[in-house]
Amino acid sequence: MSYFYRLNLMKEAVLVKLPFTSHPLLLQTLSRKSKDMEIKNYSSNTSGFILLGLSSNLQLQKPLFAIFLIMYLLTVVGNVLIILAIYSDPRLHTPMYFFLSNLSFMDICFTTVTVPKMLVNFLSETKVISYVGCLVQMYFFMAFGNTDSYLLASMAIDRLVAICIPLHYDVVMKPQHYLLMLMGSCSISHLHSLFRVLLMSHLSFCASHIIKHFFCDTQPVLKLSCSDTSSSQMVVMTETLAVIVTPFLCIIFSYLRIIVTVLRIPSAAGKWKAFSTCGSHLTAVALFYGSIIYVYFRPLSMYSVVRDRVATVMYTVVTPMLNPFIYSLRNKDMKRGLKKLRDRIYR
Repeated sequence: MSYFYRLNLMKEAVLVKLPFTSHPLLLQTLSRKSKDMEIKNYSSNTSGFILLGLSSNLQLQKPLFAIFLIMYLLTVVGNVLIILAIYSDPRLHTPMYFFLSNLSFMDICFTTVTVPKMLVNFLSETKVISYVGCLVQMYFFMAFGNTDSYLLASMAIDRLVAICIPLHYDVVMKPQHYLLMLMGSCSISHLHSLFRVLLMSHLSFCASHIIKHFFCDTQPVLKLSCSDTSSSQMVVMTETLAVIVTPFLCIIFSYLRIIVTVLRIPSAAGKWKAFSTCGSHLTAVALFYGSIIYVYFRPLSMYSVVRDRVATVMYTVVTPMLNPFIYSLRNKDMKRGLKKLRDRIYR
């Protein structure tokens, strides 16, 4: 016999025995206890969430599936080619291309956390993700995304040293140093993700379990919680500022130093040569950080479902797909490496 059926029988039995004047107070008390029990049951036995995805229009599901499948395949193939080209050409075994190969690997992981599940949901009627699956997705999404951020900062430092103090480049950017930078990037990112997921795991979810997004992101999940999220929002905002703004400020500082140094070069050809080595990196930084700042550096009250979905697609799908083109189309070294890889494959 269900809980709510027993509750109705209890209401009827009490109504028969109690005076009429006691009925409203009794009904109010029973109703409150019913809601408390429902909240308690849902919070302690959360089975999962429903991901609404990019659109609820059934006619758009298959076209969206085809578009995002093509984008995902381009992302994987493009970034794998970048990694193989760098690995196969000894002339690309430098700190800058070491960071680029790791950035390509992280981009593959970053998109794989969200896009395959989104593709499955396009063709599925249920669109369910388990509670644990949601937290796991959130963890790896933040870990790989933050590592991307720190790798972009490491690449900016590499350009700073190469342009501002070229005579000390081999000493500053020796293998031990850039390996340490990579390990630091991964460690900080995973610790940040672990802290955030532990924070989210203590929240209660009662009325709705429908996430108005295509993956388990922090803001949409916070919107569903029936706990007091004011302290969580404050911690999330503060910690996000510390983790994301730090590499961004590092990039800004590096390029300010680079600009000052380049402006001191007397010849226009020298200035252009120095700036040309930074163009691809600046484009990737603008695409990545532009959408991230728009999505995450606002209070929860300003969260907009439609606008944030578009911005999130930019840095989760579009930017990782474009990075191989950004770093290869105007880069003579990468073009040479890709040509060498092609010749080796078709030999």
